[in-house]
Amino acid sequence: QVHLEESGGGLVQPGGSLSLSCAATGVIFNPNTMGWFRQPPGNQRELVATISSDGTTNYADSVKGRFTIDRNNAIDTVYLQMNNLLPEDTAFYYCAYRPNWAIEFNFWGRGTQITVSS
Repeated sequence: QVHLEESGGGLVQPGGSLSLSCAATGVIFNPNTMGWFRQPPGNQRELVATISSDGTTNYADSVKGRFTIDRNNAIDTVYLQMNNLLPEDTAFYYCAYRPNWAIEFNFWGRGTQITVSS
């Protein structure tokens, strides 16, 4: 089992910045991929960004150039720096983890709300 604990989030004005972090504990397999997903109000959950143990990243087109994902393998923690936030970034953000042999993300955090509003 893997437990994911997110921190960060909150309310920010358009154009502002926020950061999220997520620490994974439990039985961590390597190599693995960790990432962030979000669920906007009334919409399905969508990919934000992922990062593998070797540092390979993947971003949704909507956040490229504004969000940066990073990780510290020594402490199994993934980070998401979000700059130039837009109202459409408002969503519940979830941390996710999967061993690289798994097809889907099979462990999820409880999520944290980000609201971008003036």
